[in-house]
Amino acid sequence: MKLSGPCLYLVLSATAVAGQLRINQEGRVLGPAPVVTAPILFDTPQADAVVAAMQIMPVTSAWNEDVSRLPLLSNSDAMITQITNDLASNRRTLRAFFEMNYVLVPDNQPTQSINFFNYPDESDLDGGVSPNGLYPIPANLPIETWPVGTGTLTLQQWQQDDDGSDRHAIMVAPGAGFIWETWETLSVNNAWQASNGAKFDLKSNTLRPAGWTSGDAAGLPMFPALVRYDECQRGMVEHAVRLVVKRSRQSSIYPATHQAGSTTLANVPAMGQRLRLKASFVIPSTWTKESKAVALALKKYGGIVADNGGFLSFSVCPDDRFAAGAFDNLSTIAISNFEVVQSTGATGGPRSPGAPTATAGADQTINFGATVTLAGNITATGSPTVQWKMVSGPGTVTFGNAAQPATTATFSLPGAYILMLNADDGVHAVARDAVTMNVLLPSAGFRSGNNFVVQFPTLSGRTYRVEESADMSATSWTTTVDNIAGSGAVQQIPVTGALANPQRFYRVRVLP
Repeated sequence: MKLSGPCLYLVLSATAVAGQLRINQEGRVLGPAPVVTAPILFDTPQADAVVAAMQIMPVTSAWNEDVSRLPLLSNSDAMITQITNDLASNRRTLRAFFEMNYVLVPDNQPTQSINFFNYPDESDLDGGVSPNGLYPIPANLPIETWPVGTGTLTLQQWQQDDDGSDRHAIMVAPGAGFIWETWETLSVNNAWQASNGAKFDLKSNTLRPAGWTSGDAAGLPMFPALVRYDECQRGMVEHAVRLVVKRSRQSSIYPATHQAGSTTLANVPAMGQRLRLKASFVIPSTWTKESKAVALALKKYGGIVADNGGFLSFSVCPDDRFAAGAFDNLSTIAISNFEVVQSTGATGGPRSPGAPTATAGADQTINFGATVTLAGNITATGSPTVQWKMVSGPGTVTFGNAAQPATTATFSLPGAYILMLNADDGVHAVARDAVTMNVLLPSAGFRSGNNFVVQFPTLSGRTYRVEESADMSATSWTTTVDNIAGSGAVQQIPVTGALANPQRFYRVRVLP
C-alpha cells in the first residue's frame, strides 16, 4: 500500500524455507550444506551442527539400508548360537565400546606426509608416493579413545603415546564429502605414521578393491558406523552400527572387501555379516535416550560385522558429553535377541534398478483459511505405499487423502510448513520429496491521520508481533508492537507517527 508523501507498505509475512530441501534416509530434513573453515573436534556443539546436516553416505548405502523387512539367513539361529558360544559366559550380552573419534577439516586443509609402514600397497596415497600418503592432518587430530579413555594425557601427548593399541584416526571433509581413516596412528618426532590409510567418498557406494583392508578388518569405513552424540540426543541413530565379534570366518560379503578369519565354519559370521535386533524385543521406556537410540537403529538398520574382539560390541564416539552409564541398558540385551538377515549385494535392495521417485510439487504461498492443492507425483514400477506427512510447522495439517500424491491440505495456523511426500516399495530407499507452504495472514494496512494501522485476524491462544524495516531485503526487522494476544477477532494495531518516516515496510509474525 503506497501513500502520498512517506511510503508505507504491509508485507504478508511467513518464514520461508529457500532452495531444494535435502532429506536423509530416516526422512529427516537436513539443514544447509555444512561449511567448515577450521578444524573442529568431534566432541563440540560446532561439530554436532555440521554432522547433523551431512548426508553421510548415499541413502542407498549399506550403512543406510533399512533391513527391518529382510528375510533371515537360513542358518541364522545356528550363527547366533555360534557367536554366543565363542564368548566367555560372562560376555554374552551386547557391549558399548568407546573407540573412534574424528575431526572435521576444511576442504583446503593443508596435507601432511604420513608413512604407511605396514600396508602401503593397500593404502590410498592420495597424491603421495609409496609408502607415504598425503592426508589432511590438522594439529588437533584425535586418536582413538581420547579423551574418555586416556586419563590425564593431553591430546598432543596421546598423539605421541605408542601404547600398542589400534589407535584409529579419522579426518572428515564435509564440504568435499571425503573421509580419511588410519590405524596404529602415531606422531614420532613431528612426523606421522600409520599401519594403513583409506580414503572414502561419502557421496558414493564405491568400495575398496577386493581384498584390501582399511582401518577396519572388513575393509569398511568406520565414520558412517559410529554412534555419535548429536544423533543420540535426537533420539535415533540413523544408520547401521559397527559390530565386533569374537571370531569370524575366512570370507567377506557385501559391503566388506577384506577378511580376517580363523575358520571356514559356515556358522561363524563373515566380515560384512548383518545382524538385526529382533522386532519382538521390547525397548523399555525407562532406558536412557542413548540406549533407546541405538536399540531403534539395531532394529531398523542392524549392525555390520567389521572386526574381531572379545565381545559382541558396537563402536561409540568417546565423547565426554555422554553421561556415565548412558549405554549401560544395552548390556542387558542377550545375544539371543539378535538374528542374522540375508544381506543384499552391490546391485540388490536399495541399489537395484527400478527405484520409485517422488515429486512433491512447487512451494506455495497461500492465505490462512484457504485449501491448497498438492500436485505430488510418484513414478514407480509397482504400487508403493504413498504417504503425505507434516515435517514441521506451527500447527496441524489436514490432508484430503494422505495416501494420494495429488491431494489437498488445510492448515490450523498461519506460518511456514514443510510437507513431505513418501513412496515406499519395501525394497528400495524410500523416495521422498518435500515442499514448503507459506500460510499467510490475510492482513491489511490503512492510513488513520498520521498513523498507519496494521489490521489482521487473530486466533485465540496465539501471540503476534508487528515488525518494521526500512528495507525489504533486510535480514533484521525491528519490533514495533510485541506480544499481541489473539482473541479470535480482527486486531487493528496503530503505528503512531508512521507518516513521519520516509519509507517503512511492516509485517505481522505469529510467535511460537
